[in-house]
Amino acid sequence: MSALRVVLADDSALFREGLAALLAAAGIDVVAQTADAEEIEQLVGTHRPDALVVDVRMPPRQVDEGLQAARRVRRHQPDVALVILSQHMDVSHALDILCDRQGGIGYLLKDHVANVEELRGTIERVVAGGFVFDPDVVAALVGKRRHNPVVDSLTPREGQVLALMAEGRTNGAIARTLWVTPGAVEKHVRSIFRKLDLPETPDDHRRVQAVMRYPRAVVTGGGTRS
Repeated sequence: MSALRVVLADDSALFREGLAALLAAAGIDVVAQTADAEEIEQLVGTHRPDALVVDVRMPPRQVDEGLQAARRVRRHQPDVALVILSQHMDVSHALDILCDRQGGIGYLLKDHVANVEELRGTIERVVAGGFVFDPDVVAALVGKRRHNPVVDSLTPREGQVLALMAEGRTNGAIARTLWVTPGAVEKHVRSIFRKLDLPETPDDHRRVQAVMRYPRAVVTGGGTRS
């Protein structure tokens, strides 16, 4: 199996070089780096990576230039997976990313990218088409859950299962994390689909839909965005 290939975009040279070293240690090939959001789409087009790893905030305004560049990449090169990095937790950015129904997107806080195996696992999952969200972002969304009747209908265990689904975990991984059987996880997942009104159809991916619906319900039902 050939190494995964990524383009890395971050305006902090120190962070970028450190992350490139981590990626290399994880067996991932960084085919190009940039500190300029305007170069991202060109580099992706030239190198055709498996994934783009990009900071949300880049020059010149330091607002969301990296995220906007990632949107352009997704629009013109939808086969490239996206791993969005952020220095600060921003629930609105996470929700914005969830609007993309295609999958293949991750959202991580920079403080949590030091673990080589977890970083590689995240990139592998988004390249495979999954959604992966930082545990702290998921926790922030879950913390807003208590005033939404749909979300309130989930049991505490179902909430844990859905939060782990939002991190891109398989049923087997969820079972190992929660110390329960795979059969128990499958039962919880079926209950979650039922409570979130997600009937099985040949055209829809219910796991992705559940992950998308959960944060939306939390924010629209629980107060203002962070």
